Amino acid sequence: QVQLVESGGGLVQAGDSLRLSCAVSGRTASSYTMGWFRQAPGKERDIVATISGYGSIIYYTDSVKGRFTISRDNAKNTVYLQMNSLRPDDTAVYYCAASSPGRSSYNYWGQGTQVTVSS
Repeated sequence: QVQLVESGGGLVQAGDSLRLSCAVSGRTASSYTMGWFRQAPGKERDIVATISGYGSIIYYTDSVKGRFTISRDNAKNTVYLQMNSLRPDDTAVYYCAASSPGRSSYNYWGQGTQVTVSS
């Protein structure tokens, strides 16, 4: 299994940028498809972006396309979410997640980091 620790959240103004980091501990970081999810108060956790083990397959939800960038540095065991042009509706707890090979669901989750975007 792996352990995930997010960092980089905070309070920013609309239009600002943040970079979230997810430190991955495990035997082989590249073995895992990684994803960023977010959960706003009173809402279910929604997918934001995913990235395959070596970064060749990337997905973004429509609302963040052109603004957010997911990346990974397997040598540093770290996954990133660069968030630009933040909007108030981006406010949520952001979670890093990992999917083991052969699984379609995300079975490892970090503790989350709060992102709050004020107008």
